[in-house]
Amino acid sequence: MSFLYPRLLAEQAGPLFDEYGKLTVAELSQRVALTHESSVYVATGGDRVPPDRLRELREGVLDLAKRAGFPEESDRTRNADFDLQVAAMLHGEMGMVPAEAASRDVWAFLALILLPDVAFWRYPSPPKDRILGTDLTRHVFGRLWWRAQLVRSPGEPEPYEALKILGEAAFDQIYARRAALGGSPHLVRAILRVWKDLDFRGLNERDTLRDFLKRLLRLAPFVMFDGVDERALVFELRAVAQESIDAQRGGPSPSSTPPVEPSRSQSSSPVRASRIGGNARRAGADPDTERRFRSLEICAGAGGQALGLERAGFDPVLLMDSKADACFTIDRNRPHWDVVCIDVVDFRVDMRPDVLGVDLVSGGLPRVKSPATVARAEDTTERMVLRAAISLACEVKPKAVLFENVPDLVESPEFESDRAWIEGELSRVGFRSTWKVLNAADFGVPQNRSSGFLVALQVPYFAAFAWPLPSGDPTPTVGQVLGTSMSSRGWPGAEQWVRLADRAAPALVGGSDRRGGADLGPTGSKKAWAALGVNGNSLADEPPGADFPAGDHPKLTVEQAAMIQAFPADWEFAGGKTSRYRQVGHAMPPPLATAVGHAVATALRS
Repeated sequence: MSFLYPRLLAEQAGPLFDEYGKLTVAELSQRVALTHESSVYVATGGDRVPPDRLRELREGVLDLAKRAGFPEESDRTRNADFDLQVAAMLHGEMGMVPAEAASRDVWAFLALILLPDVAFWRYPSPPKDRILGTDLTRHVFGRLWWRAQLVRSPGEPEPYEALKILGEAAFDQIYARRAALGGSPHLVRAILRVWKDLDFRGLNERDTLRDFLKRLLRLAPFVMFDGVDERALVFELRAVAQESIDAQRGGPSPSSTPPVEPSRSQSSSPVRASRIGGNARRAGADPDTERRFRSLEICAGAGGQALGLERAGFDPVLLMDSKADACFTIDRNRPHWDVVCIDVVDFRVDMRPDVLGVDLVSGGLPRVKSPATVARAEDTTERMVLRAAISLACEVKPKAVLFENVPDLVESPEFESDRAWIEGELSRVGFRSTWKVLNAADFGVPQNRSSGFLVALQVPYFAAFAWPLPSGDPTPTVGQVLGTSMSSRGWPGAEQWVRLADRAAPALVGGSDRRGGADLGPTGSKKAWAALGVNGNSLADEPPGADFPAGDHPKLTVEQAAMIQAFPADWEFAGGKTSRYRQVGHAMPPPLATAVGHAVATALRS
């Protein structure tokens, strides 16, 4: 029998999250309930879970939490043990099918109504996705259920034993590639069977796993993993894993013994496909650069800033972003880059000590509002990220820091206290800071998009830094950039439209994850787009066709929006339409990042 669980919709869950973030664990224990007046159920698919079963579920999770130190204590080791035990318990006892477990509102109910004290104990001051389920791969409970769903082996004496093979960071790597890898329990179980028997002596297991997953990712377009026999799949994965181990050791190991291949009737030989592609070459690098630098990129989004910095001579040691679709976008376009799906607020340097002492820490931070509005709960997350970014830069101690944000953070008197705090924190570890607002239109981008920049350099390099000057070239018009695309499906009005779209675009607005869908921004932005002959009320799936009226205003596609941001034409974005557009709208145009990156690189080479 499958059970339907109460769902707490976003309209009710959001205010509760804001309220509960201010309460202690003891106070949250007083808010525990088995029902909520606003909770709902889906109409079909099972029986409604009875209250007694919800009570038993709470008691079971609470018992495991107490063994891990609830309500006063916790540490990394006990938290990891707690997660393993809760994953097996939730999956084994909830009686929930995947369709029900895919609902973020179910997990919001568990975290805010049934188990709020445990949820906020496990993640003090959590970001919203840990509680509201906006990304189930990060939800305090939802991620554990899905991890157990992926690894469960029904015929084994201990069906969840494989949970112990990989830690949370490793599962995050699989989840970040979930469209091609993490969505297949058959493949994940085979990965785990292979992984537990490998010899990692002298190797960094995390780096080896990352290399292994990227090799599988390159196979994904050519191999249907779910269609490969289990024994053959394990054989092939073992061969791919050995390639990763050999690569980490600098060449094939003379002592390694190749696996015995099963009969050809059982094997689809995906490893042969992996050798077709070979090692990925670094794309977009500037061949004239005298020396390349190492960088750490936070809040990397779709990779616009990292791509621009790559052209300026910076190679990322690590990139991180809290959105799985954004991480997958980067992986799809730069498979040799090391990207991790994690919120910078949750990141600790001891997770990746190799980032210590990189040349540059960079990032396009979430847009902060003025101190006058920080009492509004919706801005809390953005300011937490800002504080975490500055703290991380101080701990990593790079030669340079480059952060991008709203122009007001640079120029407005309302942000004067923020600028003073930032400069003071960076000064304590040897940095001098400078601020500047730059318009992407001055650097070859067909868009009037102003960004505020902070550049901080260690004292020996600061005197050699100078902000980049405008290129001096005419700014491309929207018509020039999108004309070919608008006419690609035979629209008879394309030529007339190009003449109308005779200037740079207004700034693309990515919008907030908390509201709305994919459109070109608020009313003022839509009016500016209308003056260019563009309908900004939503996005199109494809350019206008031959039957689209010549005088009407077409909508932009996500790909056309990416062209306005000056992404390369072959840059692919992962996720649904709204997710892809938000990645585009939030990105820094790569040419602007290149211009600032060249200025930083010049100072470092001095």
